[in-house]
Amino acid sequence: MAYIDGFLAPVPETGKDAYVDHCKKFIPLMKSHGVISGCECWGDDLPDGKLTDMRKAVAAVEGETVVFGWMVWPDKATRDAGWAKIMEDPTMQSGGTSMPFDGKRMIFGAFEPLVEY
Repeated sequence: MAYIDGFLAPVPETGKDAYVDHCKKFIPLMKSHGVISGCECWGDDLPDGKLTDMRKAVAAVEGETVVFGWMVWPDKATRDAGWAKIMEDPTMQSGGTSMPFDGKRMIFGAFEPLVEY
């Protein structure tokens, strides 16, 4: 069964083009190590919650939106092996691409699908 990596990240609202450019550089690397599909979504309708919400989750400030994304792997073993290779890639080691968001406020995790529709 598929295995999913998901994340939220704060991105400057003026940085949409830079974020898309970053994705265009990063996606081929991910696909070369096993990702079968994915999606990057630009925050559009992010309601304020009383206790928590997507903006609070990443400590987004005025002038930032939240990007929500996921990557689909064929299975957990492929994902684990793929990430190990990605983290060893010279581009990742050298900081070859600048991050168009604050990675310290990014939240992410891996998920086993439970219900698909």
